[in-house]
Amino acid sequence: MTTVDEYAQARPAPPLRAHVAFYSGYRQRGLPPGRHRGLPSPYLTLIFTIDEPLVISEHPDRRQAPGVYDALLGGLHLRPATITHDGRQSGVQVALHPLGCRALLGLPAGELAGLDVDPAAVLGEPVVAEIRERLAAAAGWPARFAVLDTALGTLVRSRPDRPGTERVAHVWAAVRRGAPASIADLAGQVGWTPRHLTDRFRAELGLRPKEAARMARFDRARRALRPDVRLADVAAAHGYADQSHLVRDFQAFAGCPPSRWLADEFGFVQAVAAGGDHDGLHD
Repeated sequence: MTTVDEYAQARPAPPLRAHVAFYSGYRQRGLPPGRHRGLPSPYLTLIFTIDEPLVISEHPDRRQAPGVYDALLGGLHLRPATITHDGRQSGVQVALHPLGCRALLGLPAGELAGLDVDPAAVLGEPVVAEIRERLAAAAGWPARFAVLDTALGTLVRSRPDRPGTERVAHVWAAVRRGAPASIADLAGQVGWTPRHLTDRFRAELGLRPKEAARMARFDRARRALRPDVRLADVAAAHGYADQSHLVRDFQAFAGCPPSRWLADEFGFVQAVAAGGDHDGLHD
């Protein structure tokens, strides 16, 4: 069997960039069976498979039974998912900005927090089936990404205007940057009490501000990890008290220490990063 190992990434069309961070395409054939950790990140995940279904052997919510999916929608989460394959897998992942969910999906990201669901339950079976059919018929990754531009653009245009989330967006942006501000400071910046900020933030994104800040810091540090970079240096550069602090967070979010993640996943991440600065499946 001929070995195929393809990854491609692209940004969406400009009208979608407030809602979608990037697209990732993947196709593998003739490889050894494997597993991939889908780590917590600042994006929701929408995956449309092309040929083989997606096999989730462990969801972020361990109470959710393993499953096989032709398409999958995953909310923000604080524990890893585990994806397995038999040496063949193919599909396209859409990384969704949490505050773009209302425009794209018609509901806040908070309703999907910690969950993996069939997107047909949100978008409707005909919409998901049509997208998968067009992706399968498209010739090459640019054409597949263009299919998503068209389909997601149609969804955005079909949604009614929603109440503004500007103040939640302000706090989310500060959290993503790693701004050194307390919840009380952030609440003061948007004219809310800390409790009201926490309630509104959690309703919109599904995480408390402190949880989101911790997850975002882990995500920044994880992206900086390299076999030739000292772990203590990564910890210091990303606001951890010391190397042990980073290791504890890594164990919590990835289910393994940084050394294990590098050994298991770094080659995969390098292949994906060749097309951009983002991770691959289920991030």
